[in-house]
Amino acid sequence: MNAHNKPNAPVLDSYWMPFTANRQFKAAPRLLAAAEGMHYTSVDGRTVLDGTAGLWCVNAGHGRRQIAAAVERQLSTMDFAPSFQMGHPIAFDFAERLAEIAPGPAGAKLDRVFFTGSGSESVDTALKMALAYQRSIGQGTRTRLIGRERGYHGVGFGGISVGGIVNNRRVFPQLPGSDHLRHTHDPAKNAFVKGQPEHGAELADDLE
Repeated sequence: MNAHNKPNAPVLDSYWMPFTANRQFKAAPRLLAAAEGMHYTSVDGRTVLDGTAGLWCVNAGHGRRQIAAAVERQLSTMDFAPSFQMGHPIAFDFAERLAEIAPGPAGAKLDRVFFTGSGSESVDTALKMALAYQRSIGQGTRTRLIGRERGYHGVGFGGISVGGIVNNRRVFPQLPGSDHLRHTHDPAKNAFVKGQPEHGAELADDLE
């Protein structure tokens, strides 16, 4: 049944949904009302398994009381602290704890943390950092950005430029100097592999 025909149904017209065929969705919407653990509850009372952890961001499960209580405590103490020329002790403490568990050998360990608000923002920021680093060491002409076919790196201009999903960048200009290597998905050779596959390392030669 169309949501528009139901009593107290939400008006769906104003919300332009990402990665969604909006007309088709709004003709037969799939709406969620609640969540707990690894399941959603739809507006019509059905239980739906959340097989993707939200959008890969609810890995601890939905409705965790400990998380809700911690968020409530922090919101009651300070809901936001700007990071431009100011800071909050918890942000520095969190960065330190992340740096402690970050990978890397001695002398080359990842020990600096830059917080972002989304994966797309993270990718665009990382691309900017890479270009800025090359310029800072006197290699400012090294500006080529390499991605892989079929790869997803967010929806910012940087992410769609190095991303390999054609429809994501079809109608948009790309960053100059962006290029793509062949994708690594090869079911004919690596369909059933335990551990490191025998094939695939040769794809790195495309960089030469």
